[in-house]
Amino acid sequence: MFRRILLISFILIVCNIHIFADEANFFPIPKLNFEVEATDNPEEISLGLQIVFLLTILTLSPSILIMVTCFTRVTIVLSFIRRAIATQSVPSNQVIIGLALFITFYIMAPVWTQINDTALQPYIEREINQTEAISRAIGPIREFMISQTRKKDLALFVKHARGIKPTNMDEVPTHVIIPAFIVSELKTSFQMGILIFLPFLIIDIVVSSILMSMGMMMLPPIMISMPFKLIIFVMADGWNLIIDSLVKSFNV
Repeated sequence: MFRRILLISFILIVCNIHIFADEANFFPIPKLNFEVEATDNPEEISLGLQIVFLLTILTLSPSILIMVTCFTRVTIVLSFIRRAIATQSVPSNQVIIGLALFITFYIMAPVWTQINDTALQPYIEREINQTEAISRAIGPIREFMISQTRKKDLALFVKHARGIKPTNMDEVPTHVIIPAFIVSELKTSFQMGILIFLPFLIIDIVVSSILMSMGMMMLPPIMISMPFKLIIFVMADGWNLIIDSLVKSFNV
């Protein structure tokens, strides 16, 4: 457990430092000093700003890390399932988020294992320096995001990015890949959500038509259709099919 926490913390720092810092000149990890004193030394002022910057990164790291993994797609698809079967708050948000987190750990395990073997462990053993460790760690994350990013979405952000236009994928900056990856994840998750929604929508239409033909216009169709949707979902082993489709969607 301690190793996993250490690995995740290392990934958090890697993702953010790589985005906001220049690849050739990473600032050293500052030593924390909680004294507040007046100074005219520019180096001490710079160090204080680095501490504030690092603390800000650590605060935002969980949200940023979530956006560079499969968590977005998994949570949206699971939310679509809950809306499609019309069970309102069942399963609850805590269950959906918890399930999405563990599925994310499962899917991202090869990436994190590669980071641990090629970057974290050599850095802990002092075989490589900080710059080399960050460079090695960001590679598997970039490969994962690129493999799940549509060329059209990537081209959109490359077109509007300032600076020299890249000629190959290795030259595309990480801060360009991340928003393209998120947009692709949103599109993919909504496509999967629509496919999930369609069978349950057909059930709602059929139940509504039957009730209308029987003259039961005052009876809410949802009261009749929801049990049928639950029965069909359980009989078809819906959770197994959904999770299987989610995992397969990341196998490229």
